[in-house]
Amino acid sequence: MFHLPEYREPDFTEEKFTKAPDAMWEKVTVKGTAPENFHSTSMFPEYFKIDGKWTLAKESRMDSSVVICDGGELKVVENRNLEIGDKVILGRTENAEEGIYLHSTGFEDPEEAGGDQFVFRQGRSRETSYARDYDRLFELLKYEKEHGSILWVMGPAFSFDADARRAMQAMVENGYVDGLMAGNALATHDLEGAMFHTALGQDIYTQKSQPNGHYHHLDVINRVRKSGSIAKFIDDYQISDGIMYSCVKNQVPFVLTGSIRDDGPLPEVIGNAYDGQTAMRGMVKKATTVICLATMLHTIATGNMTPSYRVLEDGTVRPVFLYTVDADEFVVNKLLDRGSLAATTIVTNVQDFIMIVVKGLGLM
Repeated sequence: MFHLPEYREPDFTEEKFTKAPDAMWEKVTVKGTAPENFHSTSMFPEYFKIDGKWTLAKESRMDSSVVICDGGELKVVENRNLEIGDKVILGRTENAEEGIYLHSTGFEDPEEAGGDQFVFRQGRSRETSYARDYDRLFELLKYEKEHGSILWVMGPAFSFDADARRAMQAMVENGYVDGLMAGNALATHDLEGAMFHTALGQDIYTQKSQPNGHYHHLDVINRVRKSGSIAKFIDDYQISDGIMYSCVKNQVPFVLTGSIRDDGPLPEVIGNAYDGQTAMRGMVKKATTVICLATMLHTIATGNMTPSYRVLEDGTVRPVFLYTVDADEFVVNKLLDRGSLAATTIVTNVQDFIMIVVKGLGLM
């Protein structure tokens, strides 16, 4: 049976905590600009001494400022979103000297030796054995289906394969998807697969190019824009399969963010990068497991805004599990290089990955 790792908070009776000063702060004077010497957050739990009491910042992300709100509550805010008058915590040390403490070992089992993180830190390769990782993932997904929130971050590779589309649809329909983040391409080619059985004009099973197939995704975009939304398009054209179809029909929320290379795009695609980041973070805040698949930039963006922990309504602190899956070793290790250390990496074709997962869960 799956069990969440137990969180152990710091022992605040230790001398370094009792003798530590309150964290210093300074008010914002220019909108969207932090004071000099602002403290920048990490993905780990961080405590700040406010009025003599050590307080955990409940919702964090990398590279943001910490604002002291009324009543001493702490809010982690991207610097661009700081408002004049916000009280921003100052300090560049993290071992209590300035009333700031970064707690990276809270989920460690003290009986287990070795390592100073509870998560995997090493880069891995195509030759690594992933059998144990898959077994753990199956148990994790079963647990999260009942107790957590599973967020999927997907590249367009899923939409290029008939079996992968069907497998992901089964995941949605069986309650293993609580949110989806992707770009214009995943949604476009998934809907193209539903309407024409092609992706970029190639049959998604035989891979044979179809006559005038290069128009298919453009026709789909045009028709979705004519309908006004993906949901209306699905009704207008009686779409009956695929990832976007299953999300719409099962009321699974999705965030689609755009890029400079997009065709169209689809109506729901957020074109402003910072609006898209805000929408993504809103979805990440609800997630307890995040699985990133074959999309390097979305994976890095998601990793940067995903903390290693979540504070539940009852005050319990639990881990957030982050998986990154890609056929390219560089991509999965890139996330680790950027400091998102609480990630389990799997190097494989994501179409093969999702088939293993659905079969491991007994869905196909």
